[in-house]
Amino acid sequence: MTFRSGFVSLVGRPNVGKSTLVNCVVGTKVAIVSSRPQTTRTQIRGVRTTPDTQIVLLDTPGIHKPRTMLGERTNARARSTLAEVDVVCMLVDATAPIGRGDQFVADLVQAVSTPKILVVSKTDIAAHADIAEHLAVATAKLGEFDAYVPVSGLTGQGVDALVAEIESRLPLGPVYYPNGEVTDQPETFLAAELLREKLLLIARDELPHSIAVVVEEIEPGDGDESGDDAPKDDGIVRLRALILVERDSQKGIVIGKGGEVLKEAGTRAREELEALLGTRVYLQTQVKVEKDWQRRAHSLDRLGF
Repeated sequence: MTFRSGFVSLVGRPNVGKSTLVNCVVGTKVAIVSSRPQTTRTQIRGVRTTPDTQIVLLDTPGIHKPRTMLGERTNARARSTLAEVDVVCMLVDATAPIGRGDQFVADLVQAVSTPKILVVSKTDIAAHADIAEHLAVATAKLGEFDAYVPVSGLTGQGVDALVAEIESRLPLGPVYYPNGEVTDQPETFLAAELLREKLLLIARDELPHSIAVVVEEIEPGDGDESGDDAPKDDGIVRLRALILVERDSQKGIVIGKGGEVLKEAGTRAREELEALLGTRVYLQTQVKVEKDWQRRAHSLDRLGF
């Protein structure tokens, strides 16, 4: 039997539906989703395994005109994957005109010899005429691609066709991840991303994009919700989350009146993490002001950006 496997990078400008599509292809949530542009800041891997193939999807940050050092670093991270993967999928949003941002990304994609697929996303909320127009404009302006596939990461429409196009271009290769493993992200990373997602969802327009969440595991003896420092073997995953903001006013928004925003976000994140991990989770949260962290190299290094 011949087994095919490889790495696939999803690239595009911010908010074109990369994370939603990754979750759909994998079959479960491995990347957070938000209507806010530039939600994805790091490279997230989602794994889809069948008896014949394994696709390792790289959900990259949206490529954009950076205004901070963080933006510069997320751009560099997204661009670095283009020549290192087996297939590149460039996404364009069917509900928005193809513009200079798409052209900029397309020029980067065309500069590498990696097999390329143009994906027109969000077809579930776009008119058929808009989808057809996007395909025509992409063919004329964005360069040559090996395949053109309209999809909806929300409904799954067209995703099987996209997967087939990807699989046909994968090289013969090994099983990189064990069957059943859908991501290589540790539980601390998943918890941090889920908590950030819930904060963005609950606070909506009030909450600035400039928040970061770092989560570490609480080791036995570090204390927990019971106030007992004795080691425990009760199967509960204990995590401590630090939420960073840049201004004192932002701290109040994150916490909310009477702590309501932080409590609700923490509860939602914990419940979703428990469903993903299949175990009970205790999530401790703290909000801290770190001025201009997005513009400081030391802060970005410490946060892993």
